Amino acid sequence: MSLSVKLSKGLDIKIIGKAERLLAGEVDSALYGVRPVDFPGLIPKLNVKPGDRVSAGSPIFHDKIRPEIIFASPVSGTVVSVIRGDRRKLMEIVIEKNGNDYIDFGIADPSVLSREKIRESLLVSGLWPVVRQRPYHIVANPQDVPKAIFISGFDTSPLAPDYNFIMDNSSESLFRRGITALKKLTDGKINLVLNGKGDSSAVLKNASDVEISQFSGPHPAGNVGIQIHHLDPLNKGEIVWFVNLQDVLAIGRLFEEGRYNHERIVALTGSEIMHPQYYRIKSGVSVSSMTNGNVKPGNLRYISGNVLTGTSVGQEGHVGFYDSQVTVIPEGDYFEFFGWMKPGLDKFSFSRTFASKLIPSKGFRLDTNLHGGERAFVMTGQYEKVVPMDIYPMQLLKAILSEDIEMMENLGIYEIAEEDFALCEYICPSKIEIQSIVRKGLEMMIKEMN
Repeated sequence: MSLSVKLSKGLDIKIIGKAERLLAGEVDSALYGVRPVDFPGLIPKLNVKPGDRVSAGSPIFHDKIRPEIIFASPVSGTVVSVIRGDRRKLMEIVIEKNGNDYIDFGIADPSVLSREKIRESLLVSGLWPVVRQRPYHIVANPQDVPKAIFISGFDTSPLAPDYNFIMDNSSESLFRRGITALKKLTDGKINLVLNGKGDSSAVLKNASDVEISQFSGPHPAGNVGIQIHHLDPLNKGEIVWFVNLQDVLAIGRLFEEGRYNHERIVALTGSEIMHPQYYRIKSGVSVSSMTNGNVKPGNLRYISGNVLTGTSVGQEGHVGFYDSQVTVIPEGDYFEFFGWMKPGLDKFSFSRTFASKLIPSKGFRLDTNLHGGERAFVMTGQYEKVVPMDIYPMQLLKAILSEDIEMMENLGIYEIAEEDFALCEYICPSKIEIQSIVRKGLEMMIKEMN
């Protein structure tokens, strides 16, 4: 019998523009981008330069600290640009697609391969980065053996894709093969967490070699960090790996097809999308290939991911490596005079500030306006209402700001990541960039451990 966990803390942000359960087909674009900034903790070193010819699966950069971890081109073509930021920080490698060449890594049955061979296949193909770890929320160290591996079978973030729909349009054999490969990488359990609110895809319900649990409650119930905290809490020195649901399919595809094919189904969502729906893409596809002719007029923000944790990429940007969602919402580039005095029937609020609280089922057209500036960082008791973990969020954040390593350890720094505190940033009356503070703390801990 599966374990069932019901959470009461959290917040579901009701935005209009959820994707219809309609798969519009496969989209392609002339340009594809891979962003090293999608991989926290990485020190990237280039393997290519503009003008180089690459095949799907060719290494385009690697981790300077762990050079065996490489990052591959999603398509065949030519490297057209290497974009750098401040202090020559590597921001993005852009590839112009041309042809369908790919590197053949060989078809194999993971059930008969050793742990070392599976690890080697994932590393040499460039697919290893789909395996991440807690603590630190970074690409996993291939030399470690985790105590467990977690796969979240649902997402509760705003306008999140429906993973049941995605899995119903995916191959069950690929999923089984991916699970078989992951099973070889740990001596512990493969934990598959499903949504306790409703029925799950048959592909997920019938999965073998996994420990199935069910979570229900408001966001962030679908966050893997919340699930790890309640099912297999992390202590100092322990490591848990996690893999996105669609990346399990990518692992299975590697062994079934013998090539790097980081394909996924993404949801195009948001109030400014005229026809929100699903598309089949390859990682790094241009956002404009899905949004051209499908957005309302106005000054818009294009986000790879969801509105809480996603990255603003612009219409000509590219879908992030881990993202299964693209969101388009209005920019909040306006000043509202005495907005707090209005009844607010069209405003969403965590508290009971606006009359919209009387209509709990109402959806909202939300924008990026902060509705105020940064203020003093004071105790409010609000964060504890949206973090369903046995920690003290405010005290932990202040320990990070004061760089108190021992206090950070005692307050649970090993169990958290930015996404687990995203709601704190959303409801923060002080308008503090809380996710940046969390990442700063995690980076401090990585340096301390090294």
